Order: sequence, then structure tokens, then C-alpha cells
Amino acid sequence: MTYSIVARDAETGQMGVAVQSHWFSTGSVVTWGEAGVGVVATQAFADPSYGPLGLDLMRGGRSATDALQALTSIDAQAERRQVAMVDANGVVATHTGASCLGAAGHHAGETFSTQANMMLRDTVWDAMAAAFQRAGGDLTDRLLEALDAAEAEGGDIRGRQSAAILVVGGDRAPHAAAGRVLELRVEDHAEPLTELRRLVEVKRAYDRMNDGDGHLAREDFDAAARCYEQAQVAVPENVEFTFWRAVMLANFGRLDEARAFLERTYDAPGEWAELLRRLPSVGLLAEELVEKLT
Repeated sequence: MTYSIVARDAETGQMGVAVQSHWFSTGSVVTWGEAGVGVVATQAFADPSYGPLGLDLMRGGRSATDALQALTSIDAQAERRQVAMVDANGVVATHTGASCLGAAGHHAGETFSTQANMMLRDTVWDAMAAAFQRAGGDLTDRLLEALDAAEAEGGDIRGRQSAAILVVGGDRAPHAAAGRVLELRVEDHAEPLTELRRLVEVKRAYDRMNDGDGHLAREDFDAAARCYEQAQVAVPENVEFTFWRAVMLANFGRLDEARAFLERTYDAPGEWAELLRRLPSVGLLAEELVEKLT
């Protein structure tokens, strides 16, 4: 009882699946993916085994079409299922069983598929497809646009509750977790799509912090400073970003700026001043700098 989209980005090879439903923790059931293999959405009277089994078949060389056909052919309840897959070659396969509760249907595009069941209107899946095709930005942005379009068409006849998005890389990784670009879930929320977008922005800010750490490891202070600043500006209420930006600035001699940022953390929840005093023990800040900062 859900609307979702599976897609592959032709430029990057990334693949993604995104979903919203009036059901608790829809992402734990619907969304499946593995870098360099494919993505799966399994919904309606969902059988979660379509996810791992579909990925197993695609990993073994089956196309999305062959994998989906193999699974539906041995499923006595196939007419109650709605499933979509995209493989690493961009092959799309979709199944909407005749016994899915209406409005139910799908729109299979060149490298994507939108599908929905128990919708208020039968315009939802086409609206999702159109939004995905005209959207700009990266694959994550385009998947989110498709979900918003579904909601604008009336969405799930029961309303809203949970949402999820999973994006994986185009190349195979050493293990399933290594190839995940992004995986976020909103388990139970009055406005799950709004919350999902917020989480995406927070995730992107943390990615910028991680980029900054990488630049620091290469002793590129200017690049690191830009990344830390971008993360903090994106999520200014995140005290973690403020604290570590201050530490980075202190390590490069910009003590006045560091002190100003640290002062913002002292009234926030958490013992940030105590954390600062512990940094010299693991080599993250010189003892004399701690004394100057406090």
C-alpha cells in the first residue's frame, strides 16, 4: 500500500529506490539495493524476500527482467504483489499484480520505474515519472521530486506515515554496505517526505565534514576549512560541526575564530568543554592550545 520509484542514473551509474507509505517503517520492507548489482522495490501485499532474492539473481548475472520473472513464476501470491527492479545495466522490470488494491499501476521508463497501489487517484505513477524525468540535480534529488509529485496527486488513500531512500554506487563493492551512497529512513512521522528531505540535507552536511577530514589528512587546510564551513552553514544548529570546526581552526593557529565557535557550544547540551580538555591525550589538539582556548 505504497508509492515508490526505482531508477539508475545513466551518467554516474548510481541506482536508487525511494518510497512513501501509510505504514510503519516502510523502508525496512520495500527498499533493497546493492552497488554494481541493482535495486528492488517490493510492495502491495509485500514479500520482502523479493529484495534479497532479486539481488542474488542479478548478482549472478540475471537481468532485472529475468530475475523478476523467475520470482513471480514461483509465487502463488504474485497477483497480490507489486515489484520493480533495475539492474546495473539499466534494464527495468516491473510487475503489478491484478489483485493489487486500486488505484494501482506503474510507469516503466528507459532506466526507471514508478509504481503505486492503494492510491487516491490513478494519475500518481505517471505524475511521478514526469517529475523524475524533468527534475534536475543528482539521483537523490530526482527520486525525492518523484515522491513529492505522488503526494501532490493525492498519494496514498490512507495518508502518510513513513518514507525511505536508498542510493548505491554503480560499481561493485567489497561488501553490500561499502557501496551505499545514502540510506535514510523515516519510520513514523506526520510529514515523512518533509522529514526525509531534512535528513538528506543533514547527511550531505556530514559528507562535507568527512570530506574536510580527508583534506586535513592531506594537509590541505584551505580545502578542509571550506568543507567544514559548508557543513556548519548547512546545519547551523548542529553543535558537533561547530565544535570540530573550532578544533580545526585552532590547529592552524586561528585561535580567535576557534574561541568564538567554542563559546557557542558551552551552553548546548553535552560537555563540550570537557571534551576539549581530553583532545590532547589522543593527539587531536596540543595542550597549550587548550589552555589558550579556555
